Amino acid sequence: MSQIPAVSREWHLVRRPQGWPVAEDFALREAPVSTEPAPGRILVRNLHMSVDPYMRGRMNDTKSYIPPFRLDEPMEGGAVGEVVASAAEGFAVGDHVLHGLGWREYADLDAKQAVKVDASLAPLSAYLGVLGMPGLTAYAGLFEVASFKEGDAVFVSGAAGAVGGLVGQFAKIKGASRVIGSAGSDEKVTLLTEKYGFDAAFNYKNGPVAEQLPAAAPDGIDVYFDNVGGEHLEAAISSLNVHGRATLCGAIAGYNDTEPAPGPRNLMMVIGKRLRLQGILVGDHYGLQQQFVKDVAGWLASGELRYDETVVEGVENAAGAFLGMLRGENTGKMIVSFTG
Repeated sequence: MSQIPAVSREWHLVRRPQGWPVAEDFALREAPVSTEPAPGRILVRNLHMSVDPYMRGRMNDTKSYIPPFRLDEPMEGGAVGEVVASAAEGFAVGDHVLHGLGWREYADLDAKQAVKVDASLAPLSAYLGVLGMPGLTAYAGLFEVASFKEGDAVFVSGAAGAVGGLVGQFAKIKGASRVIGSAGSDEKVTLLTEKYGFDAAFNYKNGPVAEQLPAAAPDGIDVYFDNVGGEHLEAAISSLNVHGRATLCGAIAGYNDTEPAPGPRNLMMVIGKRLRLQGILVGDHYGLQQQFVKDVAGWLASGELRYDETVVEGVENAAGAFLGMLRGENTGKMIVSFTG
């Protein structure tokens, strides 16, 4: 027990952001660590934690599909770590687990809320990205929600992020006729075409999406995977072919707006083209988990699938990593790794 400290650092939300979050909305505080978990519980030393776009919505005091963060209490999010004390059957000291109590160095949790992961199959951080929630979101959103089929042309916005880069590659692996991506820098555009195998990509900051998308997809698109919303969604509706499908995963372009963004001006096209626009919450699709892990682990092993992580070291830098992710400073999954 000597390696377990008396206190753990943890991040609290101390005020609800108005528009873009700022550093003053968060506080790094200390909390006591219990070295003797109660029956059925485990103590985990977190090694890596995730910062994700959906967390911005939890900072607002509004009713949604997931409760808001509480002020002056530790925030939550995906984390992977090592069990350092256990009072739960089936969990031993030294096991690695995935759980939902990130934003802190040590987590005391009900063992039923933890899933054991194998560090020999993939780096532990991969269970927060390519083999975790973002990977399953990409997999379910493309194959189940968008009903992808071989020969479809696919457009992905936010394509250099944790979800988007996987969507495009999954589509290529399963026989898409053309995969187009948008990203926010020329370097990310190069990554999409040269590393991830996209057929075309463009920097949405270089001109209107409504002009760049048709140039990249002259024959239209059959599937749109939306991580951005706003002008991307409007442009995609114009480019979707008859019976096209759109998976609405996120709308990061408007997450920090203080006024509601105007909706797409071309929604009438949805009728004439008989389009299907459907939202996705990954929690609806855990039935795909086994098939997802089997397929993706195979594609990783064969080298067909590539992924990136942007790693920020140190729990003290977690809030900064979150703010950087909102600004698009990450390529692939943004991870905070705890050292020491």
